[in-house]
Amino acid sequence: MNQSFLNPEEVLDQLELKADMVAAEFGCGSGGFSIPLAKKLDEGLVYALDIQKISLSALKSRSLLENITNIRIICCDLEKPRGSTLSDSSLDLVLIPNVLFQAEDKNAIISEAKRVLKNRGKLVIIDWDPKAVQGPVEGRVSEAKMKETAGKKGFSFEKELDVGKYHYGLVFIKS
Repeated sequence: MNQSFLNPEEVLDQLELKADMVAAEFGCGSGGFSIPLAKKLDEGLVYALDIQKISLSALKSRSLLENITNIRIICCDLEKPRGSTLSDSSLDLVLIPNVLFQAEDKNAIISEAKRVLKNRGKLVIIDWDPKAVQGPVEGRVSEAKMKETAGKKGFSFEKELDVGKYHYGLVFIKS
């Protein structure tokens, strides 16, 4: 991937997705990853979670326009205990793209991902590279720190993703 900004389709192509997976996008906004993910998981289900109702409303409209029926939209606070409202060990994949840099309690969000992931489920974290000249300045966390944090939460690092020059992408497995 040689472009500057995230291309969700190209990122998702780097994951071993199965059509019947159950996944979630934490901090989905208006569905940057949820829509392409739902198209790839056409026999599965995608939970799109965000705290901002206006973004979720835009996602709902977009999914209706594109006739995507396998997205469930949830307004929630992922920094609260059991904040996603999802069942324990119910997901194959959790995507957290461009969210952690703006979160006050990054650990709480990663803990929530661990709670809802099945054993051997995958956590994908995409966030702003602290060295990138573009993007927000506040709240960025380095790749090394994110690997350490996820490791402490019981995740094993699997691989890095090519997500463009302003971000890093990390895949972890719930162990």
